[in-house]
Amino acid sequence: MSDNTQPTPVKDVDDWVTGDEPLTGPQASYLDTLAREAGEQLPGDLTKAEASKKIDELQQQTGRGADS
Repeated sequence: MSDNTQPTPVKDVDDWVTGDEPLTGPQASYLDTLAREAGEQLPGDLTKAEASKKIDELQQQTGRGADS
């Protein structure tokens, strides 16, 4: 059986329709973990888009989420 799935296109965070909404629970939880590991404090009013960008930044700092 072959895998015919197509990769999901990645939309630029700045183009998200819901990017201005408050960050989600899972984003908040993961950001909290990443921020603790990076020794950073997070602002309490991040949007979904801002949270996504911060996750990317902190993943690079901590090495989490990096491709093996």
